[in-house]
Amino acid sequence: MSQFVDECQLNVRAGDGGAGCVSFRREGPVAMGGPNGGDGGKGGDVWLVADRNVASLLAFRDHPHRIAGNGVHGKGKDLHGRRGESLEVKVPEGTVVRDMYSGEVLADLQNHGDRWLAAHGGRGGRGNARFLTNRRRAPSFAEQGEHGEERWLKLELKLMADVALVGFPNAGKSTLISVVSAARPKIAAYPFTTLEPHLGVVRIDDDTDFVVADIPGLIEGAAEGKGLGHRFLRHVERARVLCVLVDLAPVDDTSPEAQLDTLLHELEKYDPDLLERPRVVVGTKTDSADPALVSAWNHPTISAVTNQGVRELVGRLASLVHEARQEEPLSESRVILRPDSDGAWIERVAEREYRVHGRKVERAVHLNDVTTPEALDYIEERLKKLGVPRLLARAGARDGDVVWIGAFSFDYRPDR
Repeated sequence: MSQFVDECQLNVRAGDGGAGCVSFRREGPVAMGGPNGGDGGKGGDVWLVADRNVASLLAFRDHPHRIAGNGVHGKGKDLHGRRGESLEVKVPEGTVVRDMYSGEVLADLQNHGDRWLAAHGGRGGRGNARFLTNRRRAPSFAEQGEHGEERWLKLELKLMADVALVGFPNAGKSTLISVVSAARPKIAAYPFTTLEPHLGVVRIDDDTDFVVADIPGLIEGAAEGKGLGHRFLRHVERARVLCVLVDLAPVDDTSPEAQLDTLLHELEKYDPDLLERPRVVVGTKTDSADPALVSAWNHPTISAVTNQGVRELVGRLASLVHEARQEEPLSESRVILRPDSDGAWIERVAEREYRVHGRKVERAVHLNDVTTPEALDYIEERLKKLGVPRLLARAGARDGDVVWIGAFSFDYRPDR
């Protein structure tokens, strides 16, 4: 039995970059020629890609981890390592991506083929051939590859449907969608029979069809988190047309007018714009309702059991969907891009202890061997060019304070 999952957590980890190589040419009588260590390959990226052939987020429920390939280390003779294989993670159309901890929306993948870079692969380390200068004729150090980015994401699916069926539990939504489409939701004579949304395609002719979503029943207070409806109200957001079903034969004697007022109120509390959508209000279960109540009802009525009024309702919905499609522009996906900052900044982590942040700064100390005087001279030269000593002085660092850059630490010595 298939399952529908519309919320999940996803852990993405990009590939690590390969390490650079320390190597020197050896040609015949030349025991140690110039440096020829190659660079490491870049780690693979992780992309989220919207795919119309993916129906839900079920694939991530029990297996939330997705890992891209690592870059290959560099070799001698100027041989660079191969790039790590990037990973494309397919998600349904209408997937909203949030940061799991802050809740910030990072991407909204609405259309087939939309892509978002979820995790950047680590840069490959530079081989020792890259550090050759007029003063440094035989560099004996190289860079390690960067670690790939890792993050936890929260995925939420908002169904992309033309019509959303909205109503109280047991109002006949599942019966209606089973009659007008090939969808086969569970149908029974008790509330909350439907525990997950169902999609059905209604085909009128070769040129006209539309998608209907059966939204699990709402109750009063659903917009505030009561019942099951609050989990599924977001699926109504992207529907072009709302079909509000009112039970004309309720078991609790709630009047049709009271049902309608409550449903519209819950929609308005969740998102006031929903009341601006084209909608059809229809009374259901005329086959078992009081004839006097049906006669007094001022909206269309149907019986999904006897098919009374169903054809007319489908025609009305098709007309509204056509008009809505003509009026609305092509939906655009939303992706938040934040370029990496190349600047450095200082964080005081403890008494007389500081940490320097910044990608370029961290790369400056990311060497295979930081114990050699040659490598330490290179690090000191790079940090001065990046203005780190000046930033530490402004932050109040004193002689002998501990400074951290990544996993590397040193005692601060101000310029005399």
